[in-house]
Amino acid sequence: MSSSNADPVYVHSKNEAYLILIVWGLSFAWTVPYCYFTGYQTTNENWELTLTMGIPSWIFWGVAFPWCVSGLLSILICLFFIKDDDLGQADDELPLDE
Repeated sequence: MSSSNADPVYVHSKNEAYLILIVWGLSFAWTVPYCYFTGYQTTNENWELTLTMGIPSWIFWGVAFPWCVSGLLSILICLFFIKDDDLGQADDELPLDE
């Protein structure tokens, strides 16, 4: 099926899914390496735990921060990018011929 013949509802939903996957991928690409490199300092004996707002900094910047950014981006995507498409009339809503 070429994109010129595709249903507009399908095209919109595919674009929305791609955007959501990109946001998820960016969050994943930040969280896993950041937490790995800053949270697991077991070989360094002089390592001191630093806190940000009472939370260990590596958890705050590696988990809480991308979680908040992803939540904000999800809200913005829902408000400004996702469209309501007309799906037509359902079969049970069609008028009955008498």
